[in-house]
Amino acid sequence: MPGSHGSLTKAGKVRSQTPKIPARPKTKPFPRYRNLRNYEKRFILGRKPGQNWVLV
Repeated sequence: MPGSHGSLTKAGKVRSQTPKIPARPKTKPFPRYRNLRNYEKRFILGRKPGQNWVLV
């Protein structure tokens, strides 16, 4: 086979040998952004704590 770099029987050898590392879990929003959202909800929109905050 002209123009081939190495044999096709060895294709993907290194990737199959590397160990699978699990993905890092997603983190919550960073504190500055979280505090800004809480400020907007509580003081600007005037929402009260609890599950029925949409109705109040």
